[in-house]
Amino acid sequence: MPETLVSFSGVFAGYGGGDVLKGVDFEVHQGGVTCIVGPNGSGKSTLLKTVSGLVRPRLGEIHFKGHNLVGMSPRDILKLGVVQVPQNHSLFREMTVEQNVELGAFLVRDKRVIAERLATVREMFPIVAERAQDKAGSLSGGQQRLVEFARCLMLEPELVVLDEPSMGLDPKTLKVMFATIRMMNEAGRTVLLVEQNARQALKMSHHGIVLENGRVRLTGTGVEVLHNPEIGALYLGGSLEEAKHAP
Repeated sequence: MPETLVSFSGVFAGYGGGDVLKGVDFEVHQGGVTCIVGPNGSGKSTLLKTVSGLVRPRLGEIHFKGHNLVGMSPRDILKLGVVQVPQNHSLFREMTVEQNVELGAFLVRDKRVIAERLATVREMFPIVAERAQDKAGSLSGGQQRLVEFARCLMLEPELVVLDEPSMGLDPKTLKVMFATIRMMNEAGRTVLLVEQNARQALKMSHHGIVLENGRVRLTGTGVEVLHNPEIGALYLGGSLEEAKHAP
């Protein structure tokens, strides 16, 4: 069995006193791709925010490499090796592509190390070299997403957290985006993602998790979750309980 990189234990979290997550338990295996799917409002994005420190759980623990992330600042979680690419585009539009990517290493003080990492990222993401001096705002949505991926690797994270990376992408760019996630994983990054394109995401994932109403309802390999007959109910607005008792 692969080692556990992240574990959630009884996590309750939400906003303004209301719990969105209601006792979440699951593990993220080191070196794999773990995909979280579920209907709107099930708590997927909230869950990712608890990993990166943007939302503090009311109860429970989140362990990463022996550290309990609950109560840690986003900056300290970054230092441990957890980097999140948010759902909305986050590049500085008036800065160049290269400047945006270099900002990903803002915690690194050694200029030589930054230069080495930038060279590596240029090889992985040709657009970083090809459009280095262009303003980030001139890129298409798909190109911006690739630059965001490149930027997050400047800290050489162990865990890459992706929130709806395919949002707003056309079908052609979608294929490139999923291929890029596979490339990052093959390069040694553990990936935890929430994705609206459940079929494509689960096909490429080692582990799948289904959230419903803030609780884990299904887990298994990506393929097992994809072909579970109950999962369709979630996307048709029903619930797993209804699916189990359906004629």
